[in-house]
Amino acid sequence: MATYVLKRIAQILLTLFVFLSIVFFIVNAQPGDVSNLYALNPDLPPETREKLRDLFGVNEPLWKQYLLHVKNTLTGNFGVSFSHYPRSVSDVIAERLPRTLVLFITASVISFYLGFALGKIIAWRRGTWTEYASTISGVTLYTVFTPWFGLMMIWLFAFKAGWFPIGKFLDPIVWRDSSVDANTVFYRMIITAIALSVVVFLAFLLTTKKRVSGARFILSGVVAASLVAAALAWLSSGVGYLAWDIVKHMALPVITLTLISFAGTMLLTRNSMLETMREDYVMAARAKGLPENQVRDKHVARNALLPVVTSFVFSLAFAVDGGIIIESIFSWPGMGQTLVSAAVSEDLPLAVGAFVFVGIFVLVAHLAADILYVYLDPRIRY
Repeated sequence: MATYVLKRIAQILLTLFVFLSIVFFIVNAQPGDVSNLYALNPDLPPETREKLRDLFGVNEPLWKQYLLHVKNTLTGNFGVSFSHYPRSVSDVIAERLPRTLVLFITASVISFYLGFALGKIIAWRRGTWTEYASTISGVTLYTVFTPWFGLMMIWLFAFKAGWFPIGKFLDPIVWRDSSVDANTVFYRMIITAIALSVVVFLAFLLTTKKRVSGARFILSGVVAASLVAAALAWLSSGVGYLAWDIVKHMALPVITLTLISFAGTMLLTRNSMLETMREDYVMAARAKGLPENQVRDKHVARNALLPVVTSFVFSLAFAVDGGIIIESIFSWPGMGQTLVSAAVSEDLPLAVGAFVFVGIFVLVAHLAADILYVYLDPRIRY
């Protein structure tokens, strides 16, 4: 196992080096440079533009820029952002990346849970109206034109119904007199979410391994108690209304992403379940007289998890790019908008730095998927 993991890490490092080289030359091949940002400014003389080019290293030969890029990447120093000067690329990414991760990981987890649960049901009830209705709805949502669907969600639930804010990250009026900044509150929300996830996960492990009677009711009670405790803590903190404002702005993008994403998981689970149901061990489990729920959950669904888990892990990795369309439609200040603005403003360090983060997460997701495969199906070790 250790030898296999080391080999995969070596392959990932080689792939990362090739990826860095391709990204650098593709981004650098676009016409113009950072001085074009100031070309239409009549108050900026030509000599000042040349000084800016020297400051950002644009006048250096391409091979020197490439070597500097590789060196900075390996040392974690992506340079200074042209469009956010004098902020560093790492600083900009550190601010935008958590917003994208929270938005898309939340939607991915919810869509995975709903998609897997519904996929099991429609596969087990094949030929019923439940399967037909769910499949048609799933295919419709999976193939829907994302920009149109996002705009319709805003028009219906934010503009007409008024249930949610119309885009952005927060309401400036609510935050006008606040004593803390948005990033501080947002990071506290992330810590709270991680703590809740750990508590629920530990409760799930304890109730599953110990085979406690009424495990579902105990787990539901732990989840409810944890949510109540977190809500009371935020209410007593004095900044609970600020956290609620961020949650309201995040709700509609999460709902939209969940509706688009869960259909793919549901259809993939259905197809994988239908293939697994034909195996001989499923027939043997039924011949033993096991209840249908046990046959479905412990024999069919567990073995149908492999492609579904792979899809889920990859969806988490590719979520780092921010879903440019979704973040642009909902004006969510994450990695998607950062990539777009960096490309439009010819901010080479920021664009390369953002792409590097996407590549690293995707490669790590490949490694995680391989390890999960071994865990879910021990036969893969051989």
